[in-house]
Amino acid sequence: MIGELAAALEGSALGVTARESAWAYPLANLVHLLGLVLLVGGIGLLDLRLAGLFRALPLAALSRVLTPLAIVGLLLLAASGAVLFAADAGALVRSLRFQLKLLLIALALGNAGLFRWLWKGEPVPGPALRLMAMLSLLLWLAIASLGRLIAYA
Repeated sequence: MIGELAAALEGSALGVTARESAWAYPLANLVHLLGLVLLVGGIGLLDLRLAGLFRALPLAALSRVLTPLAIVGLLLLAASGAVLFAADAGALVRSLRFQLKLLLIALALGNAGLFRWLWKGEPVPGPALRLMAMLSLLLWLAIASLGRLIAYA
């Protein structure tokens, strides 16, 4: 079933364009990189602040500035990732690295949602929230690493 859907996506206009166009795949790759920089840069700095670093920076103000950047990065990653996936969907759905990447993305998004639900904007988050912030940073770095390693599997 999943293999059939992947084959259909690969054969779709999006998949064909992503593979055959001289600019579609490279552009999607660049947008994906920009999204990664915005997401990991924004949320990574915020996670480090939440974990206890950069205490001179006000947490609420930093969150107001960096969270929208991270969200834009996530949206860019999702859009460009769809193009990159469509180009080689059949192979990617069978890739253990890709499957693990998707699992970690789900965990990272769940962690972020739970964190936002639990965090009440306090300037000094408790130990559980600090641990969640470090987990967030580790998850996004692992996701980025897996994304790069997919090409070598």
